[in-house]
Parts: sequence; structure tokens; C-alpha cells
Amino acid sequence: MESKNPVFSRKAPGGQQAWSTPTPEQLRGMYDAPSYAPPAQRRMTIDDVVVRGFITLGTLVVSAALAWALNLGTTAMIAGVLVGLVLALIVSFKQSTNPVLILGYAASYGVAVGVISHAYNDLYNGVVFQAVVGTALAFGAMLAVYALRIVRVTPKFTKFVVAAGLSLMGLMLVNWLATFFIEDGVGIRSGGPLAYVFSIAAILVGCFFLLLDFDSVEQGVRAGAPEKYSWLMAFGLTVTLVWIYLEILRFVSYFTSND
Repeated sequence: MESKNPVFSRKAPGGQQAWSTPTPEQLRGMYDAPSYAPPAQRRMTIDDVVVRGFITLGTLVVSAALAWALNLGTTAMIAGVLVGLVLALIVSFKQSTNPVLILGYAASYGVAVGVISHAYNDLYNGVVFQAVVGTALAFGAMLAVYALRIVRVTPKFTKFVVAAGLSLMGLMLVNWLATFFIEDGVGIRSGGPLAYVFSIAAILVGCFFLLLDFDSVEQGVRAGAPEKYSWLMAFGLTVTLVWIYLEILRFVSYFTSND
């Protein structure tokens, strides 16, 4: 039967009917059709982490290069450390994937790294290049170790690495406080045998943290984590690489002439 509704009975040019009355089967199909659902978030991939890692590390390097070129002083270094530390704590404790916070950390801490590197290079010519090469080699070696499963990241290994990292930071804090009363503190940064051992331990712990970072990336990809978490993975890798670079920089300076 023809519908009396003018919407359904509207005629198209030429006298043909433009719309017809829906049949009961069509109405049932419309009723049974699923409601609209927003598209699912894209899952994180290794490529996402690589790209975000290059962006984050690149921001830090550019910031460090500008600080070096402008020959910024101690005030800029302290400001960079403080701002970078605050942003790093926010990202770490909130597990934030906000690229503004992460790139803000990279930019501010890059200023500190640039000032420190410039100061070291003035005292020990060529030491920065050696530290950069050493950091790249450490990264490549740990990536190979992880890929070949030479060292497996187990819960026990993770606890050991985290405990070692906290112990090193605690010892550095004690050494810093001791410098207010003793010239060289407890001796872990004085350039003597104890300082050599401490630097080697710090570099090794940094390398172990790289293994934890690689494992986090693999676990995230395997679990189907959203693509935005690639920013958090890139942040972790950048923090670890900065740690390794600064420790290698100090360690190499012990054996470099300042003439």
C-alpha cells in the first residue's frame, strides 16, 4: 500500500518515486543494526617507539647543542636540571603519555647536558666525542644482548636492577651532603680508585636499565598497548641514555689529560 506520508511519497523529477515505504524486513534490519561505536585506538608498534624516541632524543640533542653554542652558564644548567627533574617525576609517577611534558623534559634537561658537556670539553678536549661514541656502543651492545636473549629480564632481575639504581642514587646523595664537610665527600667522585669502581658500576646499572626499557617496549607491543604509550617508552629510553652518557663522560675524563 502506498504511504500517505509526504516524505515517503515525494516524487522525483520525471514522476518516479524518490523514496518508498520501508518494508518490515528493512525496519527489522535497521533496528538490529549495532549502534555507533568510535573506532578502536591503534595499537603501539616498535616503529612508533623508534619514531618517538628519535623525536625525544633529538629534542634533547638540539637543546644541548644550543646551550653549548650560546655558552650558557651554571644558572641555566641548574634551571634545566630542576625543571627537567620536576617534569620527569610527573611523567614517571603519573605514567603520563603527554608529549608536551616529555619533550619539555628533553628540552630542559638538554640545556643542562649541553652546559655540562661544554665544561668537560673545555677541561678535557675530545672527551665529549668519546662519551657519545661510548653511549652509542653501550646502546648497541645492550640491544644485541636483549635480542639474543643473552640476559633474560625476569622479575628477580628487575628487582635487582631497580634496587641497584636506587642504591647508587642514595650513595650520590650521601656523597653530595658529605662535600659540605669533607672536600671530596666519600670519594666516589674524586677521581681515585673508588671513583673508578663507582663509575663502572653506574654505567653497568645504566646498561641494565636499557634491558628493562627494551623489555617494557616488547611487553607493551605484545599486550596491544595504545599507540600513545610509545611516548612513555621513548621517555624511559631517553632518561637511561642520558644517565649512561653522563657517567661515561665522567669516567673517561679520569683518564684524559686536561692540558
